[in-house]
Amino acid sequence: MRLTTHAQKIIRDTVREVFGREACVTLFGSRIDDAARGGDIDLLIQSEIPIEQRERKALQLVARLQIRLGDQPIDVLVLDPETERQPVHEEAIRTGISL
Repeated sequence: MRLTTHAQKIIRDTVREVFGREACVTLFGSRIDDAARGGDIDLLIQSEIPIEQRERKALQLVARLQIRLGDQPIDVLVLDPETERQPVHEEAIRTGISL
């Protein structure tokens, strides 16, 4: 995984701050591959309860993470009971690493 322990903690803490304690965060995509270079930070936020204002919260998370981690590309997917599951969600769940 190509994220420092400090960056992982910042992500976990910020996800809890924006989405609440019940939210889980998974890193997926190129950042889980130690041999890869570059790439954005792909995050899947999961909750077993519906999340109000999913899109606003996802944007808020990206903004806070860019301030805290530095300006870099961050993509956020949100999956809750009201979200229609897509192949990208399945891939993130299958290959991702829980933070």
